[in-house]
Amino acid sequence: MYHDAFNGDADGICALHQLRLAEPVDSELITGVKRDISLLKKIDAGAGDAVTALDIAVEKNAAPLAALLDKGVRVRWFDHHNPGELPAHPNFEAHIDTAADVCTSLLVNRYLGGRHLVWAVTAAFGDNLHDAARAAAAPLGLDEVGLAALRELGECLNYNAYGDSVEDLHFHPAELYRRLHAYADPFDFIRAAPEFRALREGYAADMAAARAVAPMDERASGAVVALPDAAWARRVSGVYANELATAHPRRAHALLTRSPKGHYVVSVRAPLANKTGADELCKQFETGGGRKAAAGINVLPTERLDDFVRAFFNAYPA
Repeated sequence: MYHDAFNGDADGICALHQLRLAEPVDSELITGVKRDISLLKKIDAGAGDAVTALDIAVEKNAAPLAALLDKGVRVRWFDHHNPGELPAHPNFEAHIDTAADVCTSLLVNRYLGGRHLVWAVTAAFGDNLHDAARAAAAPLGLDEVGLAALRELGECLNYNAYGDSVEDLHFHPAELYRRLHAYADPFDFIRAAPEFRALREGYAADMAAARAVAPMDERASGAVVALPDAAWARRVSGVYANELATAHPRRAHALLTRSPKGHYVVSVRAPLANKTGADELCKQFETGGGRKAAAGINVLPTERLDDFVRAFFNAYPA
């Protein structure tokens, strides 16, 4: 039996889409909201089964990974996050690159020799890797209109992954993947899929609400924005952080969204002009992690808000 565990954002969905266009199989889909990355514990697999993990960190799944390997499960892993210590096991195959200009879909594209490059470009745009997306897209020969369409699709797919729970989302990521997987060409999905129209309309409405919120602390080196406890705010948190990063490439950004459970969920973007430090900043806090250019904290208690703001501007001083 095959099991595909993937991040519910643009990168995870497009990575799996490429892989299964090239290697079609019937598989169990294991995914959730973007921050739901401890996915291997949800897999019931045994000897002879195969697990493919995409765009989730090895270190957040270390214990269930070890258990699966010891049971004789073959595990293949594609990711661009800090993996921690990788297991040395004959059943484990790793395709991991933590460079700041790489995403998981670009790694899958590399593995597949460019067979479905257009989807890797879509994912890179969704992951806010605009320069990398444009560089990768060169063999496609697309004009600016085509590139803009892929960027919008990537951003809309990414937008759908953010929420405190799947109830906040427009579509469960597994269902969005299934509907997307019917289209080998992203331009056909853009033209014909009602899911894309729904995401585009939701994205526009939520971004307008976010842009109306003033930063709680704004300096030359960075800005901290706190959004309210509302489903629209949780949906837009990641893509709005990406927009701010693109608009102010020499500034770091932190977007804090209030959870219904009372804490904050944090998205950090390093300056695009110096894509480092986001992971180290967030790892100072329990439940924090990510990559150099973009990271987050799943649970920031309200009493630690001042500690975070202080650490943020220490990490990104004027």
